[in-house]
Amino acid sequence: MSLKAKNNYDNYMITGMVAGFQPVEVENAFKCTITDSQGKDYLDCFSGISVVNAGHNHPKIQASAKKQIDKFIHCCTYVYYNPRAGEIAAKLAEITPGKLQKSFLGNSGAEAVEGALRIAKQHCHKKEIICLTQSFHGRTVGTLSITGNRGRKKGSGPYLSGIAFAPAPNCYRCPFRQTYPGCGTTCAHFMSDVINYQTSGDVAAFIAEPIMGEGGIIVPPPEYFKIIKEILESEGILFIADEVQSGFGRTGKMFAIEHYGVEPEIMCMAKGIANGYPLSSFIVTPDIAEAFTPGDHLSTFGGNPVSCAAAVANIEVLQEEKLLENAEKIGRWLMSEFSKLAKERTEIGDVRGKGLMIGIELIKDSGKKPAAELAKAVRKECLENGVLIGVGGTLANVLRLQPPLCITQEEAEKAFTTIKKSLTKLGYY
Repeated sequence: MSLKAKNNYDNYMITGMVAGFQPVEVENAFKCTITDSQGKDYLDCFSGISVVNAGHNHPKIQASAKKQIDKFIHCCTYVYYNPRAGEIAAKLAEITPGKLQKSFLGNSGAEAVEGALRIAKQHCHKKEIICLTQSFHGRTVGTLSITGNRGRKKGSGPYLSGIAFAPAPNCYRCPFRQTYPGCGTTCAHFMSDVINYQTSGDVAAFIAEPIMGEGGIIVPPPEYFKIIKEILESEGILFIADEVQSGFGRTGKMFAIEHYGVEPEIMCMAKGIANGYPLSSFIVTPDIAEAFTPGDHLSTFGGNPVSCAAAVANIEVLQEEKLLENAEKIGRWLMSEFSKLAKERTEIGDVRGKGLMIGIELIKDSGKKPAAELAKAVRKECLENGVLIGVGGTLANVLRLQPPLCITQEEAEKAFTTIKKSLTKLGYY
């Protein structure tokens, strides 16, 4: 990277919170390829953390945004009628599951989650929230309060009260030390205990990522959310699905909760919604929407018309180019190949995911001791060989593959081969 770019970051940007900063100065990007300032190409298998699902710099999405720029850039969606905001809201009502219909548009995932919590409380006239351990919902005080990850929360307390945590549905590291399916999905049934013994009975909502991204691509058992939903409904508790990272085709369906056959009353969206333009939304059923009265909630930049125009085009691209189907197909191939590799490489403890949201958990021994340093080293080795991957998980030992959904079979093979060679070079056995 150029000395000027590094100096500007070192001297004028707050970067101390970034772990393992990637030494890539991005100059251009198209589809699944990022080109740095020196002209080197990289296969992007992280999508800016699951954002550019339709691929970098898609012509149709860019054209839609540019057309809107020439009309107007800002009007404040919640003071004047912004036609682009109405268009994306209608489109979201069309593609989301169940009775979800009315959206509030913001700028970030955290803003969407904060708004979802607020409207749930006002609708139910209750104040408590249940969430999951190993979860991540954002970096504001409110969203960190419902995040079940000590590493993300350190140094930012005190946090909000009225928060209870249910155990994460992590079959590889079961909090009950059981094995699926013989466990009877204890983690789901335990929700009743959480309600009865961790709350005062004043619970408005339960919030969960259908697939937990920052937690390490944790995929709940197939029946998990059906069990949870039955318990919630018996107690009059709303279900908020946090699809910020898992939405917009990432898992092979438009939204990850569709894999589980349940309908949330509230859904949060961001990241992949506009293919890189800042936009977020939480969408609710019509009766819940009525909980907000004039003055209750507002976002000055929420529903920016340029971002909304890009979002409408983005959804059209996902559908027209059959990117959900491609995500399912390529993801299934990658999962199969990594599962085969896991039988050869004992440092691969678990391979999990859906679509192109894939996690490869690395371990040091049969006791599942997390191999965080190995994960970091593999990422560096991949970078040197032109492939960008992510590393995450509560224990920082999970390789994360979340490429644009337009990735080709040839590109997927390159990603797999590069990771395989890196593990062969750096692995423990």
